[in-house]
Amino acid sequence: MGADFKWDCGPLPPPPDTFCYNPFMDLVAALLEPVSYPEPTSSVELIQTHISWVFLTDRFAYKMKKPVDLGFLNFSTLRRRHYYLEQELVLNRRLCPEIYLAVLPIVGRDGGVQVGGEGKPLEYILRMVRMPQDRMMDEVADRGELTPAIMDRIIARLVPFYRQAATGPRINKFGEPAILTYNQEENFSQTETLVGQMLSRELFEEIRAYGRGFLRRHRELFRRRIREGRIRDCHGDLHMRNICLADDIYIFDCIEFNPRFRYGDVAADIDFLAMDLDFHGLRDLSRYFVERFAEAAGDPELLRVLDFYKCYRAYVRGKINAFAALEPELGEAGRDRAASAAGAYFALAGEYAREGARWAAA
Repeated sequence: MGADFKWDCGPLPPPPDTFCYNPFMDLVAALLEPVSYPEPTSSVELIQTHISWVFLTDRFAYKMKKPVDLGFLNFSTLRRRHYYLEQELVLNRRLCPEIYLAVLPIVGRDGGVQVGGEGKPLEYILRMVRMPQDRMMDEVADRGELTPAIMDRIIARLVPFYRQAATGPRINKFGEPAILTYNQEENFSQTETLVGQMLSRELFEEIRAYGRGFLRRHRELFRRRIREGRIRDCHGDLHMRNICLADDIYIFDCIEFNPRFRYGDVAADIDFLAMDLDFHGLRDLSRYFVERFAEAAGDPELLRVLDFYKCYRAYVRGKINAFAALEPELGEAGRDRAASAAGAYFALAGEYAREGARWAAA
């Protein structure tokens, strides 16, 4: 595979809703060769998500986007993949300038490929510093090593980040009750077919009634948060797997593919991490984190929307895992794990709904 490497799928277009993956599999195979990289490396490890391939060399991580169109994200063309890699670079440098290094072309070279260099790009790839896996926040938590002092360090990174994050009329609309209602109802409509499989009808109705009722009763609260400048260009995916507790606090892998999932109330970002701490059985640390953040950010009303946004985040995580549990390519063990996680997240969303309802009745 050299300079004559081609991406086309032949004279006929692929069937609807499918992609020509063979050329990409050839490229993935080539990128598993250590000689493909600009720095010496003893080996290359591949990690896949549903939207990316990540190649780990001894010192760096390289991310290449898959040619997928999932509706809410569209990486189906080379131009789009290049654009969203550039967005990923720029947006993540807000919190991790030391980690996100460059978007590089992949070019044909000597019968193989080369990351970087001159020539017509076959594809693009994002180069990042490789972070220590054992210092990822979820692994630190699982070892019982997460402390209030660490949470204080995270807060110290997040408070100035949100203060400096972009805001304004274009972003503020994502805090409007109408948009919040749309996002919430979209989740319910997408998951109603899962009722009876992943969650009970009673639990589904309980969560839906709480979410609808909270939005109906507190429209002025959400509008006030807009006026106070609480709606920002946030991270969008602030959970423990996206935080590394190494020599510094590294908060990475924000949402780049759709600003709708990144623009919103700072509380929605903060409550995502709080929900993840709850999910890992760290409820005291979760409460500590939220209360200390609210104090440091001068945002006491964040606590009033705590259960609402935690319920929303837990339900979305339940939805994602439930859909994964229906994917045949995961294999039986993977589907079982996803189904178990979905049930746990839906149950947690129910707990927040009940707690929020009790708070409202008090």
